[in-house]
Order: sequence, then structure tokens, then C-alpha cells
Amino acid sequence: MNVVKKTAQTTDCKKMIVAHVRRDGKARQSLESHLTGVSDLAFEFAAKLQLAPQGELIGLLHDLGKYSASFQAYLQSATNLLNPDADEDYVDTAGLKGKIDHSSSGAQFIWKTLSPKAPLAAQILALCVASHHSGLIDCLAMSTGQPAEDIFSRRMRKPGERTHLDEVLQKADADLLERARALLANPETTQAFQYWASRILDKAPGSTPQKQVASPASSQQLGLLVRGLFSCLIDADRIDTADFEHPGQARRRLHGNYPAWDHLIERLEARLAKFAPRYPVDHLRAEISRHCLEAATRERGIYTLSVPTGGGKTLASLRFALHHARKHGLDRVIYVIPYTSIIDQNAAVVRGILEPEGTEPGSVVLEHHSNLTPEEQTWRSKILSENWDAPVVYTTTVQLLEALFGAGTRGARRMHQLAQAVLVFDEIQSLPVNCVHLFNNAMNFLADHCGTTVVLCTATQPLLDHVDPTNGAIRIPPGSEIMPDKHRLFDDLDRVTVHNLHKDGGWTQDEVVALALEQLADAGSCLVIVNTKKTAQALYRLCRVNVQDGVFHLSTNMCPAHRKAILDTVRVRLDHNHPTLCFSTQLIEAGVDVDFGAVIRYAAGLDSIAQAAGRCNRNGSRARGNVWIVNPRAKDENLDALPDIRIGRDTAARVLDDFAESPEHYGNNLLGPEAMNWYYKNYFFARASEMSYSLTRSELGREDSLLNLLGHNTQAVGDYAREHRKGPPIALRQSFMTAAKAFKAIDTPARGVIVPYGEAGKALIADLCAEYLPAQAFELLRRAQQYSVNAMPNVLEKLLASRAVQEIQPGCGILFLSDARFYSDEFGLSDTPEGLMETLCG
Repeated sequence: MNVVKKTAQTTDCKKMIVAHVRRDGKARQSLESHLTGVSDLAFEFAAKLQLAPQGELIGLLHDLGKYSASFQAYLQSATNLLNPDADEDYVDTAGLKGKIDHSSSGAQFIWKTLSPKAPLAAQILALCVASHHSGLIDCLAMSTGQPAEDIFSRRMRKPGERTHLDEVLQKADADLLERARALLANPETTQAFQYWASRILDKAPGSTPQKQVASPASSQQLGLLVRGLFSCLIDADRIDTADFEHPGQARRRLHGNYPAWDHLIERLEARLAKFAPRYPVDHLRAEISRHCLEAATRERGIYTLSVPTGGGKTLASLRFALHHARKHGLDRVIYVIPYTSIIDQNAAVVRGILEPEGTEPGSVVLEHHSNLTPEEQTWRSKILSENWDAPVVYTTTVQLLEALFGAGTRGARRMHQLAQAVLVFDEIQSLPVNCVHLFNNAMNFLADHCGTTVVLCTATQPLLDHVDPTNGAIRIPPGSEIMPDKHRLFDDLDRVTVHNLHKDGGWTQDEVVALALEQLADAGSCLVIVNTKKTAQALYRLCRVNVQDGVFHLSTNMCPAHRKAILDTVRVRLDHNHPTLCFSTQLIEAGVDVDFGAVIRYAAGLDSIAQAAGRCNRNGSRARGNVWIVNPRAKDENLDALPDIRIGRDTAARVLDDFAESPEHYGNNLLGPEAMNWYYKNYFFARASEMSYSLTRSELGREDSLLNLLGHNTQAVGDYAREHRKGPPIALRQSFMTAAKAFKAIDTPARGVIVPYGEAGKALIADLCAEYLPAQAFELLRRAQQYSVNAMPNVLEKLLASRAVQEIQPGCGILFLSDARFYSDEFGLSDTPEGLMETLCG
């Protein structure tokens, strides 16, 4: 995608209608320049949704209200362009920020022009414009003790003296208005949305296109269409604004000008050609890679890649993605990974291949996973945030779900980048259960309507296509498995024996450590994977009483650079057959390339057990590896706050018992497809009621679900009808903002804190604290992701109370650990200090 930007006007003429004033006060961007610049970008972005003219239209009108005298007086007074003593238009701006409406007039102009003849198109376009600072507003909303209200119609009826519609239409640039009116008058502008709605209704189960009856799934997808177009406007607006404010940063943007897929494929194929078999399983890995290459020629759609752990999915799936993107002319490849630990490893491997020496770092592979900026962004953190403008992006499930469903505009601006892309979901079984229907509907939307290919990768394929289709089951056509014979593949890659050591009363921690030391002596190395950070620390401390050398601890309290350093040491020891014992949380059991002689796994879901087994005899260098499942004493492990693990553990216990009675029913393979299917059938049956993202009375003021709020919104519609004796007079009735604020990709949202790990971490913090230029800070924050820890709210609260955390710059919202005593080499970030005080940037 090539974008030609218009040069911002920077004349000093006082009569200019101003959109933005550069912070130094020396340059101004005219409103005409901003509106045309945003419309150019939104046109390009929305083309991926077949809505380019619609993107252009909302770009032209999104800031129409800034033509008003009230807004110009406010802006020019706030930026010292007006003299309080000499200019009669000067106003005291104290308390006016956010109070002068400049987004409603453009929305009202669209609504009044189009709603009589095309109410759906009018509402979608007006919603995008009206919402471009707040995030998508509610169409209908319910408040505790209040009847449901039609928020959208109220906004469209907002008095003219507050929206300044008539005034701005008189003052707006004539050519700009002429273009906007031409787009509004073109029947294709509105017909496109009817076409979209028909396509969505036609595809979604439970919908009837002839009668225009939507299912919950199709209603949610109509909302995703709105969010997709909204995303195009938000990204265009943020880019144009940031590039005017900071021209140096503008020159660093790629704007879709990426290395050709041919070049990236050539680099990958050259590396693959150099691989020489080292281990017995390497021939199987080569076979898996070949099947991925062959499958890349297929049509766009939804695929599964079911490969046992240790099968080489990382490069095999990349091979599919790059060749598939080239064949279909797609924009980017996005890897979505549940754990930052896997991103650390996989992105480094892929960067080493696709960004050889001499390539500008970050020009091919973008790694975006840490939540360094607060949810409520300041202007500065907006400038620094990413918009996934790279050919290969590595991000987390959390960031992906935020792009689709999160509040505000930060995540939403990235959604359009999911169109015309290859989305590779690694370890898809880790998808939060409460997001199943929302996720399925979104993937169907992207695959069916946005030209996107979705690949679901895992050794333990969940049955996302077997859940309630009316609410949203992912549509995986027959023949979409990339591996031609996955059952044979699982048998060929069967390298471990699983021993169920469950006993009444459970295992004490001393007994677990004794078993670990026994396996260390027998197998030469042992990995112990537990369910909580507290347990990992306790076992590590117990073991260190007797063993000093070769004992390691891993958890997400450590920053990525710290974990990488430990894993590098562990791998070297394993490669040289040095005795190695590691205690870790589940961060290590998915995608982390380590090969232990034995693995002990605390009782968990069968998918977790299979992932843990993938760290044992990974390369097939032993005849068999041993995986030991132990159940801890109830007093030593509290999973009340971890329902996914608890329910998975209980479901797996049933499957383990069934397998013990009749192993032949499961192909004599506890970790094979038959056993895993039986596990997921039981697991999903037990949790079917949770898959619509249920909301409680304490969260919402009533019991409801996110799927309903983003779909039919039946409670609000019913309440409105009872109050007004008729249904709401609008086509879209979703509570977008209410749903977005209620949505959390993880139950307890963490906040990123940059930590002083090693000399590099301390130097990075010093540079950030001293850096005032966003262009440089942008690069520093990219590096800072490797030195950040996501702190849970309770931990962050204690750190703030101890004054151990500060902002890198006042008001920026980006935090760093200013007291190094709260970060240790053994355990990472802690809410209690250790060692001598060392104040950073103090």
C-alpha cells in the first residue's frame, strides 16, 4: 500500500482555520490539510473492507466541528496563538478541554443527509465520526434504575448551538464539502452496507437473509463491520496528527512499503536449506514443513495445523504464511501467541532469518506484546503506540482481543490491519473460554468477508467448531487440516510415557522435590511445571537447601530479557548433559524449545499435560522420556482464582481414569487426537454457559453477556420497547462502549513496568527518563518491551505505596521500577524489597 501524504500547511497566518499546533508553537496544521490527509489514509485503509469511499467520507468529516468559532478560539487560546490582552476572540481555556464538541457536527451532517433513504449506512458512518475520540459509543444503553435510552438518536438530535452544524457548513472549505456531498449523493456509498449486511446474514447459521432476521453471531459481525471502518478512521487520524506533530517520526513509518514477499521467502528457504538433521525427529519436522509449503497454494480461509509438540511448527507455519501471502497478495502475517515467553523465542528466531545483517532492525519483524502504556492514553503515549505497520507481526492473544473488543481507541486502531492478512494462532487451545463465541464470530468475519486466512496451530486442537453455531462456532470446512494424516503423525512423534501419580491427600512439597531430585539423578535433567508463581518459588527454595548448582527458577515476574538469559543457560547445560533442574510456571510449556530428560507436571488440563510433555525428550534422543503427573495437597495450591486450570484439572482427571480403563478406545495414546477430543468435549460441555462472556450484576448492574451487548442487546431493546411502546428507531442497537469497558482479555488486567534487569535495563531506564523527543522514545520503548513485567493490580498498588514505581516522564503514564531492591535475579519483580537500595532516575 503506497500512501502519498499531503504536506501540512504551516503558515503563520492568524486567520488560518487550525487543526493542530505543534508543541513548540512554531507550526500549525490547517484543518483542510488535516481532513484531506486523514481522508487519504482512511480511503487506503478502508479499501481492504471494500469501503474505500466510505473511509474517505468519514475522514473528510470527522473534525468538521473544528471550523466553529468556539473551537478555534479555544484551540488558539490554549496554544498561545491568541493574545489575552490584544485578541478579542481569546477565551480562558481552563476547564474547557473536551467540552467543545467538534465530532457531532460531521456525524449529524451524515445522518441528516442519509438517514431518510439509507438508515443503516447513515448510522454506521455517523457512529464512526461521533465516536472518534471516545471509542465507539453505545447505540442503546441501560443504567441501573433507569430505562434504556437511545444514545445514538440523542446524539444526532443534539442542539445546533452545541454542535455548530450550520456554522461549520458555512465556514468549511468549499472543495472539501463538495467532495463530501458527492460521496453522500453516490448510491454506491450506501448500497455497500446493504451488500455487507446481506453477506453477513447469508453466511451466519441461524440467520435468514430473506426475512432479514439476524442470529446473535451475525448481529455481532455487523458490529465488527462498524468497528473495522472505525479502526480505519482512528488509525488515519492518529497517524496524520502524530506525523504533523513530529515530522521526524513520520519519516520512520513504513506505510505498507515492505520488502517483497519474494525476498522474505528467499531468506527463509535459504535458511531451511541449510538445516542438517541432528536428531531422530528432524526428518518428521522436514515432512511437516513440506506439507505446509504445499498447503500454501490453497485458497484463503480457515485452516488447522495439528502438530505434536516438538514438530517444528514455528518455521513450518511461517513457511505456509509467507508463501500463502505471496500467492494471494496479502498485506502482512500476524502471529498471535498466548504467552510473552513464546514471543521472546519465536520472534528472535524469525528475526534472525528475515532480518539478516544489514537490514534495519524492526523493518520486517515487529514484536508487540507489553502493556507499557496505560489504558487512558495521553497525547504522548498515543504517538508512541504501535499500529502493526510491518510485514510480520508478533503479538499476544491479549493484544489481538483488545484490537477486536477493547475499550477506547488504542486497540481499535489496529483492527483494520487484520484484514487481508494471514493470522497464525499459536497454541490456540489457550484462548480464554469466555471469549470463545466472540472470537469465533470475529474469525469467521475476517475469513468470510475481509480476505483473511486464519491458521489455528496447536498439538491439542480445541473443538471451536463444535460449540453452539447460533452464538458462534468457527467454520472450518472439511479438508482444512494442513497435515494429511495427523493420527500417523502423532504416533510417529510419540516420545514419552505419561505416569499418573495421583494419590489421596496429595503430594507434599517435600515429596515433589524428592521426586524431582530422583528424576534428576536418573535422567540427568528434570523440569517441574506448577500452576502458580508461589508454588514455583516455594519448591525452588526447598531444593536450593540441598542443591546449589544447576537449579533454576522461571516465572512471568521476570522480564523477557531475564527469562531469555536463564533459558539460554539452561539450554547450554542440557546440550552438554550437565545436571539441570528447573522449577517453572506454565510459561515454559508452550513453544519454549527445551529438551529435558524428565518432566513433573502438577495436575492440570490434558492440553497442559501434553504441552508439558513436549519439553521432555523433545528431540527423540532417548528411547523414551517420562512425564509424571502429581496432585499437590489442597493446602499447598489454591486454584480458586484460576478456574481455567481448576476445571481443566478436574476434566483431565476423568479422561485419565477413562484411559486407564480402556486405552484402546483412545488409540493407546493418552496425548493423541482421540483422547484430546474426548477431553475437550467434556471441558466445553462443562463450560458452555461461559462462552458468551457472561457479565454479573456487580460488573454491569444486571446479568447479561458481552455477546448480547454486541449483538441483539435484547435486554436494552426490550426495556426500551416497554418504556416507549415501540422498538428503538435505529438499525444498530448494540451497547458498544458498555461492552468494551466491561471486556477484559484477561480477568485481572496487568500494567507494564520497566525493570532494571542488568546493566542494559538500568541504562535503558536512564535513557527513557532523560529522553524528551518522542522519535527517540519510540525506539527506546520498542527495546523496553524486553525489560518490562506485567504487574498485577495488587502488586502494583504495593509498589506505588512503597514509592518504588515512577513515571518515566511526568504525565506520560509509562512506569518504571525506581527502586532496584524490588527486582531480584532469582525471582524477578516482587512487592517486597531485597538487598541494598539503589535509586534509579531519582
